[in-house]
Amino acid sequence: MTLLTMAEIVKVFPGVRALDGVDLSVEAGEVHCLLGQNGAGKSTLIKVLAGAHQPDEGVIEIDGEAVSFPNPVSATKRGIATIYQELDLVDGLSVTENIFLGHEKSSGGFVHRREMQAEARKLLEQLGHAEIPVGREVWRLSAAGKQIVSMARALSHDARLIVMDEPSAVLAADEVANLFRVIRGLTGRGVAVLYISHRLEEIREIGDRVTVLKDGRTVATGLPAKTTATVDLVSSMTGRRVEFAFPERPDAGSHDSEPEVLVVDGLTLDGSFSDVSFSVRAGEIVGLAGLVGSGRSEILETVYGARRPTSGQVRFGDKLMRAGSVTASVRQGMGLAPEERKSQALLLHDSVARNVSLASLRRFAKFGWMNRNRELAEAQEKTDALELRPSDISRTVSKLSGGNQQKAVLARWLLRGCKLLLLDEPTRGVDVGARAELYAVIRELADSGVAVVLVSSEVPEVLGLADRVLVLREGRVVFEADARELDEHRVLDLVMEAV
Repeated sequence: MTLLTMAEIVKVFPGVRALDGVDLSVEAGEVHCLLGQNGAGKSTLIKVLAGAHQPDEGVIEIDGEAVSFPNPVSATKRGIATIYQELDLVDGLSVTENIFLGHEKSSGGFVHRREMQAEARKLLEQLGHAEIPVGREVWRLSAAGKQIVSMARALSHDARLIVMDEPSAVLAADEVANLFRVIRGLTGRGVAVLYISHRLEEIREIGDRVTVLKDGRTVATGLPAKTTATVDLVSSMTGRRVEFAFPERPDAGSHDSEPEVLVVDGLTLDGSFSDVSFSVRAGEIVGLAGLVGSGRSEILETVYGARRPTSGQVRFGDKLMRAGSVTASVRQGMGLAPEERKSQALLLHDSVARNVSLASLRRFAKFGWMNRNRELAEAQEKTDALELRPSDISRTVSKLSGGNQQKAVLARWLLRGCKLLLLDEPTRGVDVGARAELYAVIRELADSGVAVVLVSSEVPEVLGLADRVLVLREGRVVFEADARELDEHRVLDLVMEAV
């Protein structure tokens, strides 16, 4: 039975036709996957469905009845719940309070807390996670736990269609498997799921049908998720046939004669990692592989000075770095592209140009005055080199797709001329075509002499990009080898031992 039909949906913003006649049909009890490059219109489409945007043209039908959603509340009342990539939970509130936020059970001015807690327990049990304490503050939960709370909130509204935007982006492999188990439980009860992901292997495993968007239009719909060839999906998304490959890297040992740019010696951060030692030479890419919670991100942040280590030291070139000083690190030539670009790297309501020039403002200042023309010219040069789309650097960075926001972060460090680039999940939420571009940029930076430390949850990405790989388990380096000597199975065996 067809639950949702969206026909000829058009949405126009000033200067941009974000949706240009999109068609989408979702059946009750199915997982319908929505694919497309960054900027294809996926985010705009789900915001129209959620009532956050109003379509300029087109028809939305629920159970064959034409409907309109003037606001998110109206969409929720019709059984549509959206779980965005950046979860909209309130960290300081409890699990129960988050689940019933905005529709608390009350009468006579009194909130029925015990009733809500009992209902919250039932919802978590339905999702197979009765172990989550309903009174615990949400900030204490893992990323996977927060996802479950968001789903419980959706079910508390009697959702018939749940939209999941990149739900696996912050999850480890075992957590993704559990997410899929929960999704299958939902669809088994007739709930439809609209699933958005850039990971094609996930589409194969969990999806039933696929719709592909390109340039704001539906270019394919109703494709069987498990049998449609990957090359055909990629071709639909990009308009060209892309054979996914990593850039060619130098021969093994080619960096041995290069100077050491970074030397980490016995670095320890209590509760996160201990006794970590490694070095990176000019032009070398070193990858850190490990499970979520193995200390990968914390190592990068400590090297960068965002965290103060318990013990150990970081030497950058011939200089011993001052612990816990980001300012000193940037001045010496370090750059960090953090895991959470929106909350940790970008001024979302400022222009692309200002985000790119942010780490280099001193070079554009003279006698207290900013040389705005020079700032704009150099920012434009760096974003053009990365093929940022759209190329208008006066555009607010929040209006860019995830992949192009990541390009803006990289352009910042290109402009700064950094000697060491720390990359934490550089392709999270980035589509297939843009990934290939980012891979090429990272390799080109290394070939120009920049030292790179790469963290990624995707083992093939680490093995495909890095020259050398450190395997982490429970905060310790347990293995180190040339990337060419490892395969995905060997790395997974190493990170999972004794887990």
